[in-house]
Amino acid sequence: MEVALVGIGKIAVDQHVPAINGSPDWTLAATVSRHGTVEGVPAYSDFDTMLAERPDIRVVSLCLPPVPRFAYAAAALKAGRHVMLEKPPGATLSECHSLEAMARANHLSLYATWHSREAESVQAAKAWLQGKVLRRFTVTWKEDVRRWHPGQEWIWQPGGIGVFDPGINALSIVTEILPDPIHLTAATLAFPENRQTPIAADLAFFHPAGAEVSATFDWRQEGDQTWTIEAETDGGTLTLLDGGARLVIDGREQPSPEDVPLSGEYPRLYARMARLVENGGIDMDLSPMRHVADAFTLGRRDIVAPFHWSV
Repeated sequence: MEVALVGIGKIAVDQHVPAINGSPDWTLAATVSRHGTVEGVPAYSDFDTMLAERPDIRVVSLCLPPVPRFAYAAAALKAGRHVMLEKPPGATLSECHSLEAMARANHLSLYATWHSREAESVQAAKAWLQGKVLRRFTVTWKEDVRRWHPGQEWIWQPGGIGVFDPGINALSIVTEILPDPIHLTAATLAFPENRQTPIAADLAFFHPAGAEVSATFDWRQEGDQTWTIEAETDGGTLTLLDGGARLVIDGREQPSPEDVPLSGEYPRLYARMARLVENGGIDMDLSPMRHVADAFTLGRRDIVAPFHWSV
């Protein structure tokens, strides 16, 4: 199948393009961007022009920031194209529900991707937690915004979600592996005095069996980066490291699962999209995004030192 990639920024170049080029299911048939191109691929600067001139392209993959994404996704669906959404799938939950309604009305596939769910050890962690009594569950997601989002001002604007941009990756794993649903009960959000989105967040959750569930996100981490989830249960302690890539049980690192299909998070996302298109399916799980919305609703706002790109 032919796919058009919209928004040729860092995530598109680093992840989407290699995944598409390495896939037996897909051909990168066009790009749409005001600034970026992919060598050897027809490039458009206007999305409507691409839709009009390339009716042969059935699928559109959107790598734009969240705020402008709805208009592009709606235009693609109205033009009869299947749509794949980079995370988070929209700027608001209402936008996402609207897109799903459009897709269903037009019998099109729509996929809200959560790449961290495709990390190597996530499914093994999910299987291990089944049937165990959870006592404590801790998420620690600390990274350097300057390293991962160099100069990207949109993350600090309304709708950019700030530290929840990586934090939602953690929440996508949490909502995948926990056997019981949780919901937010309290949050503290640290806003730089010169920015519109938080640079750090501390979250507390309700768990139906009374387990202590918490998460800490911070974009001010220097040196080693931390993407860790730890679960203490009646059957031992599970630790997911490196964003779900490595699994440790009671201090012993587990071998990489042998039955994980493909290699890499984004190749698995594109394989999933191919199956959705073939079967006429929709995958719009919004549970990670609900937690973020709840944090902005419940969160206490603390003002912290201003953030500047240069130290």
